Amino acid sequence: MKILRITGKVVLAVFGLLIILIITSTINHNYKLKKESKEYPPPGKLIKVNGNKMHIYSQGQGDTTLVFMSGSGTSNPTIDFKPLWMKMINEYRIMVVEKAGYGWSEISSNPRDIDTILEETREALKIFGANGPYVLVPHSMSGLEAIYWAQKYPDEVTAIIGLDPGIPEIYENNSDILSRKNELNIMYFVSRIGLSRFMNRTELEKYLPLLKSKDLSDKDKEQLIAIFYKSSITKNMLDEIDYIQENVQKVRSNSVPSSTPMYFFISDASDINMRNWKNYLSNYVSQINFGKYKFLDSGHYVHHGKSNIIANEIKAFLKEINVN
Repeated sequence: MKILRITGKVVLAVFGLLIILIITSTINHNYKLKKESKEYPPPGKLIKVNGNKMHIYSQGQGDTTLVFMSGSGTSNPTIDFKPLWMKMINEYRIMVVEKAGYGWSEISSNPRDIDTILEETREALKIFGANGPYVLVPHSMSGLEAIYWAQKYPDEVTAIIGLDPGIPEIYENNSDILSRKNELNIMYFVSRIGLSRFMNRTELEKYLPLLKSKDLSDKDKEQLIAIFYKSSITKNMLDEIDYIQENVQKVRSNSVPSSTPMYFFISDASDINMRNWKNYLSNYVSQINFGKYKFLDSGHYVHHGKSNIIANEIKAFLKEINVN
């Protein structure tokens, strides 16, 4: 009995210390978030859409508008795409749309079905003053939104440049995507109470490989880290996972937009657990009347290490389809 009492006291003491750690970390995290929001204000424009502010970053003055659309869980799309968009602004107008819960955009209580996400993106661009048609540049899961956009509003989409884009077949044949939800819930909790702030530089670089990039300035990297603490694994990102199958079926219910020119840059999928990735993407784009694809010796974020190749290929492709 005495041993049990001692054990019980130890358990209570450890539990109490954990509670203190969580409370202290959360207070520290919220204090630093307020401080960082002043140090790193949105570099673009905040637009009120559907009750929430969405962040859009724009550069360049070209006649053709490239709309960059981030993949699931990308905490800072504006900086994430920079190695690529910085090579495009002399010839094109680039726009990075940060969905609800991403980057500098606010968290939204609106559902994350593909219709809501698409209409928020379209409305944000119109309020900004960027009317279509657009060249869509989606990464990963935003590939579904880009395809759906071309299906519903073909006159608004000049072309789709897929950066390892998600397509319906990927999500239908890789059921383990949903099994990651428990892992993401844990990461969400860790992020919200600020435990991610205890990562050292090496650990941060695992989540933010761009910290080693020569394309970013020191200020860019500071912003990247600050927004990672704010917007890594948000509620909206988790909600998107819940809507995947419903969104896939909506895209599936429409025919492949074969008249929309597409160029897919396809990774070797070495860093993602997706079966037959290269085959699914190359087969999909082969159904397009003017479709091309290029295999890259690269991880899923192809626009990080292969930005020079991709930028040159995009420019050549757009000229090929008579887009200046």
